[in-house]
Amino acid sequence: MKFMKLGSKPDTFESDGKFVKYAVSDLDSDVTIHVGEVTFHLHKFPLLSKSNRMQRLVFEASEEKTDEITILDMPGGYKAFEICAKFCYGMTVTLNAYNITAVRCAAEYLEMTEDADRGNLIYKIEVFLNSGIFRSWKDTIIVLQTTRSLLPWSEDLKLVGRCIDSVSAKILVNPETITWSYTFNRKLSGPDKIVEYHREKREENVIPKDWWVEDVCELEIDMFKRVISVVKSSGRMNNGVIAEALRYYVARWLPESMESLTSEASSNKDLVETVVFLLPKVNRAMSYSSCSFLLKLLKVSILVGADETVREDLVENVSLKLHEASVKDLLIHEVELVHRIVDQFMADEKRVSEDDRYKEFVLGNGILLSVGRLIDAYLALNSELTLSSFVELSELVPESARPIHDGLYKAIDTFMKEHPELTKSEKKRLCGLMDVRKLTNEASTHAAQNERLPLRVVVQVLYFEQLRANHSPVASVAASSHSPVEKTEENKGEEATKKVELSKKSRGSKSTRSGGGAQLMPSRSRRIFEKIWPGKGEISNKSSEVSSGSSQSPPAKSSSSSSRRRRHSIS
Repeated sequence: MKFMKLGSKPDTFESDGKFVKYAVSDLDSDVTIHVGEVTFHLHKFPLLSKSNRMQRLVFEASEEKTDEITILDMPGGYKAFEICAKFCYGMTVTLNAYNITAVRCAAEYLEMTEDADRGNLIYKIEVFLNSGIFRSWKDTIIVLQTTRSLLPWSEDLKLVGRCIDSVSAKILVNPETITWSYTFNRKLSGPDKIVEYHREKREENVIPKDWWVEDVCELEIDMFKRVISVVKSSGRMNNGVIAEALRYYVARWLPESMESLTSEASSNKDLVETVVFLLPKVNRAMSYSSCSFLLKLLKVSILVGADETVREDLVENVSLKLHEASVKDLLIHEVELVHRIVDQFMADEKRVSEDDRYKEFVLGNGILLSVGRLIDAYLALNSELTLSSFVELSELVPESARPIHDGLYKAIDTFMKEHPELTKSEKKRLCGLMDVRKLTNEASTHAAQNERLPLRVVVQVLYFEQLRANHSPVASVAASSHSPVEKTEENKGEEATKKVELSKKSRGSKSTRSGGGAQLMPSRSRRIFEKIWPGKGEISNKSSEVSSGSSQSPPAKSSSSSSRRRRHSIS
């Protein structure tokens, strides 16, 4: 830290208690000055020789036949006045980044200008500011921090503006030319990093592009806003680095506990609104702020009561990056808000210009698939959904976003498990969202044995499973190559998966030995199929013959009868 010493005489100011100070001298003090709660017993001559204001105050006091002067509005308080008074006495004083703003404002108040005395305090401070403070990165940051408590004096003296110009100019220089020290303690890994995509590998002695972030994030929100605004308006700073600075600022200043967040709602509201204002423009082609960060910021904006326009901006930004979201981040929001975000996303999808149609088709298809999988996972994990909210949210996802319905099936099955009170009509409405033809082999196998599903849905699953097995063996193999449906709680681990595969192989080997190329339905499921949908089960004569033969087994007949009774009791 840079500093400047002024004066050469020893410091002879002494204290008499906590609130009384005096200058030790052979001469008695001839003026008493009250600055706030502290009283100074001083001498007129050294003060009048340096301060035009003290000349007027002493004259006014003499007019009133008193030697006491009261100053209530001294910028910097009694500490700044004491430094100015010592300078008048020629005593040694030390100026540094922590006190120079207060002393500069106090010197201005006391009018310690060149017309009062050559080489006066204001002149010396300005020399130190320009030759020392503003050339130092950390000193400038410290001075900018101190200006806030001295407004409007620091603003009127252009100390704030000069600090901001100095800080922003240093931020915009080529990092390779930096010779000053800075703070950089952030870890390079973490799930909430925003600019991971643009960061270069940190090598020893290589200065990162975001070297300035931690120091600037020590500023109060109003000063931080002014610095970032200047940096953004220059057009010379990577938007990803700006986004990283905003993310770090939120992590630095927003409290973690819900109680602290709401108890200081006013200041936190200003912070959130400022950060949203400063966010680089979001688009799908380039991600500066992660969707996870935006969703968390949206949640905070709701809790602290941010303006509606701020929340709307965040909803729009989140919708543009919805394909990058995680289910965990969506679950912190009410379903109504998730519905709005998805609706906004789908509306944006429809506003694709003709010129960008091919590009949007190539890139947008993957985006749609990601959103489809995201919403299906959200439906499966959100235990607070009502039937209406489940259906309405599911219907927002277009068919093109769900080429496979395994995720939707899992969500429906989970909802039925958590809501055993559903009526037949409600189950029908729920299952109407799903196209059983878009289930993979593994999902179909699970659905065919799922007693929570309506019987008619099970029949449809069996029917299309048999169609695939008899008429499109290639399609059956292709379908099995899709990602399998995630296991429900009944199918735990690989052991259950192996059992399903062994069951398929067993049915396939029986079909081969009987001379047919198609797989057979299990006896229990086939009997349900033929009972409810007569004639449909006879897809091929060969299958019918094998099925008829297999139905002669008494154990199979008993199993089928038992299954039928269970099916009718829950459908």
